[in-house]
Amino acid sequence: MFKVCFLNHGKVYEIFCEKVTGSDLSYGFIEASGLVFDSGDAVVIDPTEERLREEFADVEVLHLPQHSVIRIEQVKKRGTSVIRDSKSGEKVTPLPLDGPRRKR
Repeated sequence: MFKVCFLNHGKVYEIFCEKVTGSDLSYGFIEASGLVFDSGDAVVIDPTEERLREEFADVEVLHLPQHSVIRIEQVKKRGTSVIRDSKSGEKVTPLPLDGPRRKR
């Protein structure tokens, strides 16, 4: 199991996959395949992981440019996939924190 951290649209994505190799697509790319997300059977669902699962739902192999990859870690078990702010490192939540806006 691998944890892959990479930049995507100004955010740091941390995802888990079963295999990481050099890409056959082109020189300068990394292949991440067998993406692993929470099964969704839990009572409490992490909205960030749910967003990532939806974003990568139909992805069989993710080809990442080498310059976007921050690090790759081989881990014993899967953790939680997250999206972080690239400057502060804080977890980005896809839900608005200030609640719905009222019309005036």
